[in-house]
Amino acid sequence: MIPPAAAAVNKNGPLLRVERLVKHFPVRRGLFGRRIGSIKAVDDISFDVAAGETLAVVGESGCGKSTTGRLVLRLLTATSGNVWFEGRDIFALHENEMRALRREMQIIFQDPYSSLNPRMTVRDMLAEPLALHGLATGRARDERVHELLSLVGLSPYHARRYPHEFSGGQRQRIGIARSIQAQVINLLQDLQRRFNLSYVFIAHDLAVVKHIADRVAVMYLGKIVEYADKRKLFAEPRHPYTQALLSAIPIPDPTIKRQRMILQGDVPSPLNPPSGCRFQTRCPHARERCRTEEPLAESDGAGHKIACHFWREIAPPPKLASGSTERPEDERLSRLQSFFIRREEKAAASATATSN
Repeated sequence: MIPPAAAAVNKNGPLLRVERLVKHFPVRRGLFGRRIGSIKAVDDISFDVAAGETLAVVGESGCGKSTTGRLVLRLLTATSGNVWFEGRDIFALHENEMRALRREMQIIFQDPYSSLNPRMTVRDMLAEPLALHGLATGRARDERVHELLSLVGLSPYHARRYPHEFSGGQRQRIGIARSIQAQVINLLQDLQRRFNLSYVFIAHDLAVVKHIADRVAVMYLGKIVEYADKRKLFAEPRHPYTQALLSAIPIPDPTIKRQRMILQGDVPSPLNPPSGCRFQTRCPHARERCRTEEPLAESDGAGHKIACHFWREIAPPPKLASGSTERPEDERLSRLQSFFIRREEKAAASATATSN
């Protein structure tokens, strides 16, 4: 989450810049914990995020995207690399400086219930960071809690409740209120417009990514293999792995057929990744060069970067490039979101009437 003031400070450059980020987890064995290798969870990745922008990081489970998010927030210690936020290297900040910075960099967990303390009321959970950072006291703190609940579509009386008394969607909204950001898509976008927030959106669901992201970074086995504007990536994916991922997106129209690209084999172990291109063991276009030489990310001259030796020779599949399915997917997703929002609003209104 990035507030408007932060965006103004960094208006001439990226708000968040990640450069050559690496995280290797040591693997130890035996009585004395002898190191026998490293799990290469994140291995030399770079990207940036502008003010008011959403960068989606996507890939299969185990590709390193969640580790990347934790490194960016300094919840994990990086093996090497740098992360700059508002022009400051966050890895060089002292503990007190980092604590102050966390007011501007927040995380929303995928499972809202696991991130909420079952022994605390909503009021206590929302008031805790306000007290920690000295933002409000007494009556002003309670007013701020009520304001936060209102921002995410909940009522002040919800402050007295415990997490188990809420639905899954309401729990997510509580998590949003605590961090001033959202994972519920429409709410996330609304808050982004109102507060000029920036997001690093880590997800499996490419249909959601298509709806919400400005740019997309595709990760495979600790590496970013493709990095592009959302529209260009979905219309013209150039890396074979990205093409396979996009071919798996379901189309909510039985009259439209899409040729599914089935990848062979399993994802290799990050403890012992393949030599050369890490995707070469599953790639239908792999050649000898792929087995011996690691590809560097190349740009097409328009900001679209691909880490593949032969990307110029690999045409995007016609079913992906046609763009004929974009409108039905977006319209149906929007209708689905609207349905759930209206349902929660009706439930809140009913509960308010009952309490009165």
